[in-house]
Amino acid sequence: MKRIAFYLSLVLVVLVLASCKKGQKNLFTPTSSGRAYEVLVVVNKAMWDRSAGRALFDVLDTDVPGLPQSERSFRISNVDPAHFDRVLKIFRNIIVVDIQDIYTQPKFKFSRDVYASPQMIMTIQAPNEKEFEEFVEKHGQVIIDFFVKAEMNRQIALLRKKHNDVISTKVGSMFDCDIWVPAELSNYKEGKDFLWASTNRATADMNFVMYSYPYTDKDTFTKEYFVHKRDSVMKANIPGEREGMYMATDSMFVDVKDIAVKGEYAQEARGLWEMEGDMMGGPFVSHVRVDRANGRVIVVEAFIYSPEKLKRNLMRQMEASLYTLRLPNESLIDEIVISGNDISEEKIDTTASAK
Repeated sequence: MKRIAFYLSLVLVVLVLASCKKGQKNLFTPTSSGRAYEVLVVVNKAMWDRSAGRALFDVLDTDVPGLPQSERSFRISNVDPAHFDRVLKIFRNIIVVDIQDIYTQPKFKFSRDVYASPQMIMTIQAPNEKEFEEFVEKHGQVIIDFFVKAEMNRQIALLRKKHNDVISTKVGSMFDCDIWVPAELSNYKEGKDFLWASTNRATADMNFVMYSYPYTDKDTFTKEYFVHKRDSVMKANIPGEREGMYMATDSMFVDVKDIAVKGEYAQEARGLWEMEGDMMGGPFVSHVRVDRANGRVIVVEAFIYSPEKLKRNLMRQMEASLYTLRLPNESLIDEIVISGNDISEEKIDTTASAK
């Protein structure tokens, strides 16, 4: 028995070492630290205080769009490279500022799970501070989108393990689709081609809405059409406490833009909702997609009611669910694509980093 136990232990060690060689997370990879939407910037203190460093700070400090009050995109910390030790290297979101005259032009690159998991490290290279500052100011949205999507991918990974199976089943039977929403959304209401799920809390209330309608023409994807359709659907399905109260869209605070989901066209709309005849209101975000197989438009939406409370993390948690929508004949999404022409992934030997 002792000899069998010895051989089993030996096999386990070999398997662990093999996973190390492949650069994958293994038993010795620490869990990353830091809170959601917190970024650590590794930069020389003197530069951090100059205009180049301030340019990066201002990008990270940008307000989150579509919220009723000012909330910055990230919580920001910084450390001098000389003090970037083992404790700080396991931070979940890291930006490394790399300014050297060996570079011919500014560039983004990123790597995953170098010192911990899950972890994203973005490196911003530039030949000098002036070009660094100009590059960051020009491509600030790339930086914001990168870390927002990284955090949403972490939320999607959690949803994969634990989501509301009842809502998934309802979405399947009503729309022949699937989606992962947080398990806390345990209350739901059905309507004609309409589903509303909610936590039904007095505050920090998270809500998911899904509805469909026939696809007619390209005018479907205008801001005016979206607001008109949303108002008609919500008025019919989300009444207030008293007669004459219903959910409406604050059309002055709605922004729409084209995005790609799973490589396919989608429209993103975000803004503010209000309860007509009442004082209730809050932010929402919607994905409008075309189900070509069935000639219809599918809308999935997240909205929050959390008076006098911060809403950024709640909104982004719910927004991650929208990316998991599976239309008929589609596969569920593994993660939101975060690389592209603006930023490329660099493969790192994580075994060397761990030493």
